[in-house]
Amino acid sequence: MEHVTVQGVEVPAVGLGTWQLTGEECYETVSAALELGYRHVDTAQMYENEAQVGRAVADSDVDRDDVWITTKVTPGNARRADVVESTEESLERLGTDYVDLLLLHWPNPLVSFRDTARGMAELRDDGRIRHAGVSNFRRWRLRRAREKSTVPILADQVRFHPFYTHGALREYCAKVDTMLTAYSPLAHGGLLDDPVLAEIGERYDKTPVQVALRWVTGFENVATVPKTTSREHLRQNIEVFDFELTDDERDRISRPSYLKSAGLFLRNEMGI
Repeated sequence: MEHVTVQGVEVPAVGLGTWQLTGEECYETVSAALELGYRHVDTAQMYENEAQVGRAVADSDVDRDDVWITTKVTPGNARRADVVESTEESLERLGTDYVDLLLLHWPNPLVSFRDTARGMAELRDDGRIRHAGVSNFRRWRLRRAREKSTVPILADQVRFHPFYTHGALREYCAKVDTMLTAYSPLAHGGLLDDPVLAEIGERYDKTPVQVALRWVTGFENVATVPKTTSREHLRQNIEVFDFELTDDERDRISRPSYLKSAGLFLRNEMGI
């Protein structure tokens, strides 16, 4: 498994997203992923599946220290005391003494991130989290959070895929040595039948999904957490490091005219 390295920390470049996975389906999917070689699992308080994620990790043959676990604090728990209390509850559900990365799931405009960061710093100092970060923060908000934070911000997790490139944010993250974690890297299935990705994939005997994931992971500071319940797709999603896209192919995938061709998809996805 390839890694993203930021702030001297190595993070598996492809992880498993667990949004909308619950119950035994979540447990079985995480278990299969770990068996296939995944070492990065993403969950959240809001997903209501931390217990299933933790049970799958505990039941696997993989040592806990070899699995990168990310969870997220809901915006309603953004105040310092609530960050600490809710994270302790997350750790209990996960059945672990620590998480590798704790994110604030969404900005809370009613709570200063300075207060959130104090809670994260307390958790880090006590060894209950190893790193802190944010999710769904645009560039200006991430910049302000970094200015206010008493703990280094390792990552910003955002929607990121060839139809939604977050270029300015990604460049800023690279500049300040922060990881951008891409969720929904397959555009909620909108990339499955994309002709450009299919054409490029034929050259490498890869699926459009694998080409899209290789495009995403081709940025040095970007990791990704695609979600799937299919064992075959789980396998395919980590088999993306045995080929390299050319500069021309990367340009074709992200060129402005290509993005314009995806305009209808974007309007539907964003509700505009």
